[in-house]
Amino acid sequence: MKRIAILFMALAIASVGFASTALSADKVVIKMAGMKPEGEPETLGMHKFGEILAKLSNGKYEVQVFPNSQLGKEDAYIANTRRGSIQMCATGTQTSALHPAMAMLETPMLFTDLDHARRAMQGKTFDLINEGFVEKSGLRTLNAFPLGFRHFYSKKPLNSMKDLDGLRMRVPNIPLYINFAKECGISGQPMPFAEVPSALDQGVIDGGDSPLVDINALKMYEITPNITLSGHILVIHSLYMNEKFYQSLPEQDRKWVDQAAKESADYVWDLMAKLETEAVDSIKAGGGVVSTPSPEFRDAMAKAGERSWKLFYDTVPNAKEILESAASYK
Repeated sequence: MKRIAILFMALAIASVGFASTALSADKVVIKMAGMKPEGEPETLGMHKFGEILAKLSNGKYEVQVFPNSQLGKEDAYIANTRRGSIQMCATGTQTSALHPAMAMLETPMLFTDLDHARRAMQGKTFDLINEGFVEKSGLRTLNAFPLGFRHFYSKKPLNSMKDLDGLRMRVPNIPLYINFAKECGISGQPMPFAEVPSALDQGVIDGGDSPLVDINALKMYEITPNITLSGHILVIHSLYMNEKFYQSLPEQDRKWVDQAAKESADYVWDLMAKLETEAVDSIKAGGGVVSTPSPEFRDAMAKAGERSWKLFYDTVPNAKEILESAASYK
C-alpha cells in the first residue's frame, strides 16, 4: 500500500511539472519598441498595455517593452515591426511616410481641448485617418493617445499675432510644423530639440513650442519665462501591431489585444489631463509666467491653422471628410 501511495504521489508531481512546462511553452512573447524613456506617458502606456493583456489572457501573453530607442530609432523599429521581427511599436506621425493621412493626427488648430480630441480619436475621425493604412503598411493601429498640446515658450510675452511676426522660433523639421509657423508669421528655425538650450543662450532663437510636461521637466521657463497656452498642435501617438501577427491570433485573443489597447489609451488620456494641470502649477511655482491667448489671438491662430491644411488637401484624398468629422466632436 505504501509503495502504491508513493507511486501515485510521484505521478502527481510529474503531471504538475508537465503542466507547468506546457503552460510555459504556450506563453507568447510580444516585443514592443518605443523612443521615449521610462516614466514618460507613452512608455507608461506601453507597460499598461502589457499588464492588461497579461491579465486578460491569464498570463498567456508577455509584453516586453523596449523604451528609449533600445531597438533602434523610430524609422528602424517601424520597419522591423512591418517586417515582423518585432510585433509592436509606439510612434507618432512618422507613419505618414507610409500613409499621408496619418499626419492629420497632429493637424494644427484642430482640437479645442483634450476632451474634444479624445472623442474624435475614439470615434469616426480615427477610423477615417486609418482608412487604407493596414493595406499600405502591414501595420494595425491599435489606439491613439496624447502626449500633450504644444504651447509657445518665449523670451518676450506673446499677446497677439503681431508679437509672433518675425519671431525666431525653433520648430521640428517637419513640413507641416514649418508651414504652420510660416502661416503664423514666425521665422521657423528647424533644429533638433537637443540644440534648443544652447540656441536660446546664444540668441539664435527667441523661443519654441513643446508640450507643457516637457517645458516643465526641462525647466524651459528659466530661459524663456513666458509660456503662452496656445495649444496649437496636439501630439498624438499610437500603438501599432504587425498585421500578420494580429491576424494569426485566435479570435478571442484579438479581442483581448483590442481591449488592452483601448484601456491603455484611456489610461494615458486620463494621465495627460492630470499632468498638464500639474505642469502649469509647477511652471508658475518655478517663476514662469503662464498666459492664455485672447479670443482674437486664438481666432487668428485658428485661421493660420486652416491655411496650413492645404498640405492635406494636396496629399490626402479624404482630408475634407476627416476635418469635418473632427469638427463634429467639439
